[in-house]
Amino acid sequence: MGPPHVQEVPAVTTTPQAVRRASPRTRRPATPTDPARSLLPATEPVRLLDPTGTPLPARTDYPQPPADVLRELYRRMVIGRRFDTQSTALTKQGRLAVYPSSRGQEACQVGAVLAVRDSDWVFPTYRESMALVARGIDPVEVLTLLRGDWHCGYDPAARHTAPQCTPLATQCVHAAGLAYGETHQGRDTVALAFIGDGATSEGDFHEGINFAAVFKAPVVFFVQNNRYAISVPLSRQTAAPSLAYKGVGYGVPSEQVDGNDPVAVLAVLTRAVAHARAGNGPFLVEAHTYRMEPHTNADDQTRYRDGAEVEAWRDRDPIARLETYLRDQGVIDDDAVAAIAEEAEAYAADLRVRMNAQPTVDPLSLFDHVYAEPTPQLVEQREQVRAELAAAEQEGNA
Repeated sequence: MGPPHVQEVPAVTTTPQAVRRASPRTRRPATPTDPARSLLPATEPVRLLDPTGTPLPARTDYPQPPADVLRELYRRMVIGRRFDTQSTALTKQGRLAVYPSSRGQEACQVGAVLAVRDSDWVFPTYRESMALVARGIDPVEVLTLLRGDWHCGYDPAARHTAPQCTPLATQCVHAAGLAYGETHQGRDTVALAFIGDGATSEGDFHEGINFAAVFKAPVVFFVQNNRYAISVPLSRQTAAPSLAYKGVGYGVPSEQVDGNDPVAVLAVLTRAVAHARAGNGPFLVEAHTYRMEPHTNADDQTRYRDGAEVEAWRDRDPIARLETYLRDQGVIDDDAVAAIAEEAEAYAADLRVRMNAQPTVDPLSLFDHVYAEPTPQLVEQREQVRAELAAAEQEGNA
């Protein structure tokens, strides 16, 4: 094999005219294209409604969702908030072991699930109970895990919804793997992974987003930046301008959105899902929002944040914001608002009744499904519990 062919470069003839044309004073050198430019989020969070509910100038990059969709968004947000407050009350009554409230994050919780199809997969954290209810999952089944049961209350395969995840960021890896597998099955499934701001500091977040980027897995990583990872403020999580910038390092396009603007959240996530479904790989969205309640019922929020800060965020209420806009547009009126509120109360009442019924639990079921084949140690433990139950029953009958 001979030497590789090298194309000759013609000699450049320099003339006074060419020198003058190339002079820095008359012609600036071409600026190289920044490969990260298309990946960077907007410098300010996308917003389509101001905090009072007044519409801002329309944007071609994020068209406003149809009126009927926004009405349904409002309805599910109202029901979701009532579910959330009822669940908090059930915790205080001892009906739940723990409950992480998502009050104040209704736009993110409901807008996210409205942006995906029922056939898409959702990977929630422990705080996404409202999102799961908005997805149509039975609220009692949603609260089963938080009630202290050993398993997820709903069927993940049937609902295309993974169990709520307590370990931080592990759902990112799961979402990337499932989405990658779905593409190999020839399905256009998108995986939506909910993430908290604190979870972006975990290794699983970085592994998941990097895997999805390299293999173009259709995942939308949705970060709800509610300012605190339990008691750790955002300033201790990152020095970046925003968490959305974390996508750039992995070649993932990103966007940041006002998480208390329901219209903007739905518009941005709709575009992100379309991007992933079209085969363009993952997309990272950061929503700027606020957790109005403590981290869980076991948290004392007064130890790490000021009450005035919480009150300031009440003026950015996402439900009031959307209601004002829909009223001004003639989409809803007093009767519609009252009917939705009544529906939400009926939903909460039904939940109370069903959650007050004491579940029948077989203690021996604790040993089921631990291993495909029970180990000798597990068999021994199960027999010990069986003997204790039998002894207690005999004692009670004596």
